[in-house]
Amino acid sequence: MYNWDSFTNFITLLLVFLHAVIIVLVSFRVITKRRSASISLAWLSVIYTLPFAGVIVYVIFGELYLGKKRVQRAEAMLEPFTTRINQCAEPYNVKADNNVSSLVTPLRELIYGRFQMPAVTGNQLTLLTKPHCILEQITADIKSATQVVYMEFYIWSIGGKADNVALALIDAAKRGVDCRIMLDSVGSSQFFKSHWPKRFKQAGIHLIEVLPVGPMRIFFHRQDLRMHRKLITIDSHVGYTGSMNLVDPDVFKQNAGVGGWVDIMIRMQGPIIPITRALLEWDWEMETGDSLVDTTASKCKNSAIFTEQSQVQVIPSGPYFDDDNIHQVLVSAIYLAKKSLILTTPYFVPDEALQAALKTASARGVKVQIILPAKNDSRMVDYACKGFFDELLVCGVEIYQYQNGLLHTKSILVDNELCLVGTVNLDKRSFWLNFEVTLLIDQSPFIAELYQLQLSYIAHSHKVCLTQWRQRSRLQRFLESLFYLFNPLL
Repeated sequence: MYNWDSFTNFITLLLVFLHAVIIVLVSFRVITKRRSASISLAWLSVIYTLPFAGVIVYVIFGELYLGKKRVQRAEAMLEPFTTRINQCAEPYNVKADNNVSSLVTPLRELIYGRFQMPAVTGNQLTLLTKPHCILEQITADIKSATQVVYMEFYIWSIGGKADNVALALIDAAKRGVDCRIMLDSVGSSQFFKSHWPKRFKQAGIHLIEVLPVGPMRIFFHRQDLRMHRKLITIDSHVGYTGSMNLVDPDVFKQNAGVGGWVDIMIRMQGPIIPITRALLEWDWEMETGDSLVDTTASKCKNSAIFTEQSQVQVIPSGPYFDDDNIHQVLVSAIYLAKKSLILTTPYFVPDEALQAALKTASARGVKVQIILPAKNDSRMVDYACKGFFDELLVCGVEIYQYQNGLLHTKSILVDNELCLVGTVNLDKRSFWLNFEVTLLIDQSPFIAELYQLQLSYIAHSHKVCLTQWRQRSRLQRFLESLFYLFNPLL
């Protein structure tokens, strides 16, 4: 007679044994990856506390896997890409004997050593801070385009003045302008479900869904890698980058309860444009396999040179680099500060190195000010962020909570002499998982304008007082401690 109980006991023991074997193998994998101890311990906690589910989560999100084809393309493209950029930049390269401060020189050398990206002079930079004005200026520049319009965004949210940009692109494509748009699959998911992709295709606009996600794609690349850049080049004349997605704040996430999104964009002109255009060409080829080098070279002329002489260096970052390059640049900038540091970011979840750099800077007399939104659209990140407040405040770091909306600007101003501005948040996702772009800006009127903008943020912020902060509720403290524990995974 068949003994059902014996069979079920056997299956149970088999599953327990297989689970134990899988956990041991995955644990061995986590340990041998030799990441920071905090990240490894966090993943081991997930694996051991969530039976089966923890292993599945690690397989999906635990390792940096961009996909075989993308990696092969990136490796093949890297040397020709950097060679071409340096050839384009040679006439405008910032030489070592120029009037360059000792503050910026180490950063320039680090960026060039890591990325082979040159610093160029002769640029004109315009700081744009009003969302409607930004969208109107982008629309106007697209209407003036005669050759190419390349755009790349994390989020394109339909509605409001963002639709005017789409209409301008359609008109440009119809008059023969080569229009190519790259949008992140997750960030722009609603856009891809709208009527706009069909209209773009009918007009001849090339639209690419970057890093697409789906159950079957789990086996081809890690699903939470994101294209987080905001980048535009139009002909050889003008480009844009900054923190603002292609959204109209009047209609974007109105039910999030955080107020309007507060952003900036930088309108760029000069020798920096061929470099930003080359970065867009890189992203297009890595995602599609199609090269735009010959196409663009035949269409675009040399960029104009401006007497403003702003010196700019592009810092691209993303999962195709093995090292934490952008993280090293940011930490180095903080250690180089002698007088002051002002940082603005919506998402502040620093690792040990960044946290130590900020505390050390404050301890040696640097005035460190961090401006964050009072309300955040991510509750988990908000709790994890506040878990760092106490020890930073003890070290003399000033923390401000911006009251007039979700402050989304990403900037670091060092000694009022140079700045790092772009798309990078001060969290691990931006450092290691997202494709980002940052500008190192020096010798520019832009720096004084950014400083005044940061002062206006502080004027509309609440300064966190250590004594009052320590009076928060026990529940608040518990949630901060809980998400602080898992901050390596956020």
